Amino acid sequence: MTRSAALPDARLRHGRGSLALSFFAQGIAFALLVTRIPAIQDQYGISDGLLPVFLAAVPILAGVGSVSTEYLVKRVPPSAVLRWVQPVVMLALLGVAAGDRMWQAAVALGVFGLAVGGLDASMNMLGISLQRAYGRSIILGFHAAYSLGGIIGASLAWVGAHWDLWLLVSYLPIVAVMLPLCLAGSRWYVDGEAAPVQEAGVAGGGDGSGGTVVFRLLLPLCLVMSFAYIGDSTVSNWSAKYLQDVLGSSEQLSTVPYNVYMVTALLGRAVGDLGVRRFGAVAVVRLGTVVAGAGFAVVAVAPGPWVGMLGFTLLGFGLCVIVPQTFAAAGRLFPHASDAAVARLNIFNYVGFLVGSPLVGGLGDAWSYRGAMLVPMVLVLLTLVYARSFGAEGARYGGGHDRPRTVDVG
Repeated sequence: MTRSAALPDARLRHGRGSLALSFFAQGIAFALLVTRIPAIQDQYGISDGLLPVFLAAVPILAGVGSVSTEYLVKRVPPSAVLRWVQPVVMLALLGVAAGDRMWQAAVALGVFGLAVGGLDASMNMLGISLQRAYGRSIILGFHAAYSLGGIIGASLAWVGAHWDLWLLVSYLPIVAVMLPLCLAGSRWYVDGEAAPVQEAGVAGGGDGSGGTVVFRLLLPLCLVMSFAYIGDSTVSNWSAKYLQDVLGSSEQLSTVPYNVYMVTALLGRAVGDLGVRRFGAVAVVRLGTVVAGAGFAVVAVAPGPWVGMLGFTLLGFGLCVIVPQTFAAAGRLFPHASDAAVARLNIFNYVGFLVGSPLVGGLGDAWSYRGAMLVPMVLVLLTLVYARSFGAEGARYGGGHDRPRTVDVG
């Protein structure tokens, strides 16, 4: 039994709650940034030609931050990284809102990107170690908290845009509330330990059971992560344009699909852990993949906006389970090096984000947007090929880590 598994139940519950708060706060912060991109562009006078450079720099630097976190957690626990990097994200958000010169925007967005990479990696490291301590699936609940934060952040951003508030006026009250809460909650973070290596000779043995990450074994999960974020970025960047320009909706109605997508993602994640415990990770991932593929197919052939809305609804229910379970699968595949596996896998979050939007946009301009929607559909459906990478067919947690019901906590 690991040290985490022996911790008092109350401490595990407190650790779970404090980590959920961090996911929630990050959902708010990220939504506040991405939904106010037009206002940021206007405030700094960033041209349409230069804007993609700024936007691409954030996920690229986030990848650097994720790689750096892999090496940092060899010296300090992931909880220490999360405790200090989350305030940096929030202060960088204020920095984006406070400036008026382009170099200030570049510095603030650069710091935001680096810090987000460390934040995403360390949050999921703690989530995987807590899941191991619980011995049952809880990772989807953390991502549900992120989705809830995203909905609230996007709603607050809408209020700021509706009232034409200066960005700093819009952001400052939110940061003033969430920053102290996250710092206070960080005292209850629980660091787990990797599963102990039972035989020294297996470390780095190439079968996933040792103390090193074998990229050849991690690669299928990296591809799945990229495919999922290509699908996600397609919805976030193109759903409004698709509904309005292709399906002929009104401007007001075109804003609804992404909100519906976020709500259905929240609902799917809220119940997803129960599905994993009942049917296993492989079955849940396969079902989510099929539902997401069907969603893209419905969007591609939709005769009008309301059918298109149905497709985006299906996408929310389908895609929502894939990313959390991909992190969980990496932790199971490399139980003695789960932090390193999560950090490397997290990079492909940003790869998918970088590839998805220009891929669909380029195909849409050169061919058709209906046809372009079939490309993320095919990529997401490739997850079915790699479904067995998510663990043993019948495992409710996977890799022999299920704990008896008598010791379930929370």
